Amino acid sequence: MSFSPPPAGMPSSSYPPEDRVLGCLVGGAVGTALGMPVEGVSLEEIRRRHGPTGLTDYVDGRAPAGAIAGDAQLMLLTAQALVQSSVRARSRGIGGATLGLLQVAYLSWLRGQGETIPDQGWPGGGWLLSDPAMTARRSPGRTLLAALHKAAERRKPGWPLGTVDEPINDSKGCGGVTRTAPCGFGTPTAQAAFALGRDAAALTHGHPSGHLPGGVLAATVWGLLRGQPLPDALAVARGELAGQRGHEETARALDAATALAGQGEPTPEKVESLGAGWTGEEALAIGVYAALAAERWARTDGPGGRAALGGLGLLVAVNHSGDSDSTALICGNLLGAAHGAEAFPRPWRDRLEVADAVARLAADCALEFGPNPPAEPGTGGAPPLPWAFRYPEG
Repeated sequence: MSFSPPPAGMPSSSYPPEDRVLGCLVGGAVGTALGMPVEGVSLEEIRRRHGPTGLTDYVDGRAPAGAIAGDAQLMLLTAQALVQSSVRARSRGIGGATLGLLQVAYLSWLRGQGETIPDQGWPGGGWLLSDPAMTARRSPGRTLLAALHKAAERRKPGWPLGTVDEPINDSKGCGGVTRTAPCGFGTPTAQAAFALGRDAAALTHGHPSGHLPGGVLAATVWGLLRGQPLPDALAVARGELAGQRGHEETARALDAATALAGQGEPTPEKVESLGAGWTGEEALAIGVYAALAAERWARTDGPGGRAALGGLGLLVAVNHSGDSDSTALICGNLLGAAHGAEAFPRPWRDRLEVADAVARLAADCALEFGPNPPAEPGTGGAPPLPWAFRYPEG
């Protein structure tokens, strides 16, 4: 998979606006911070602890209130690696290293989790991993850890192990799709975003229902960032999905989600009819349902204004008995990409554990994937040394 920013001369509408990039990242991170304390907790128990309407704000859990989950850590590291890939392509005049750099980022995260792995002979890292919150252990998935250990054992971190054609396992867990929204930031087309999101998820999740949702999310985010309404962006992404081997399960889950969104106000019981969100297609379906329902039912003309939209969507996505942080991450990605950071209540954004790092990363993504990425004068577009040092190849 080769990665490059949109070609010169592309209309400005094809570049992702900073506020929507920030919205996508912050929405996903806030979603995990809301959902992590109730992940796997039954709906009955959620209501017993938090009242008949369920969870409505950050609470302490396995980590302090406002802390992000591992899914958000990997989503943010994906965004950083994609910037690294673009900087490398501009510096060398060649692409093709994107999936390798993603795998390097994930292996650096694995080492930061306290896991013992062989020396990779490649420093990896990047500025994000200097923040302790990015490696704090937050119940990482066993499938994800096993897949990354398998990749680490080869001691070739830049050579992708899991691919669509040579799957690393048969997992369809949701840990693949939850990190793929940034794959819609800088690709030149929705089709390219789908392929990159799919292939990024396939590094660790080999079943079609584990990696195809990653393609759908990335392609949908691509369209939302460029001004398409959510139903339209999702339709384009589904057009790409339809041509993929093994797409049927993900397509059925999305059919159920979109149909349910037209059946009255959202409720936790409706969410649970879509599954628990532990698998890729179920997590995507719940995230899509919550986002569509929020757009239909949020009262943005009342107190809270636009923030009511993201607030409603994320609370729909967390108040169920399943994988609440993963489903809320996907919903947050979608609503943030569509409506910007202001779509989420300011207290949630301000109290988010990694708020400053997310803002910095979003600004860097918008700059690198925008019409005028940092370039040294007289070099034909090569990045200046400070920018290359900020986003090294590994």
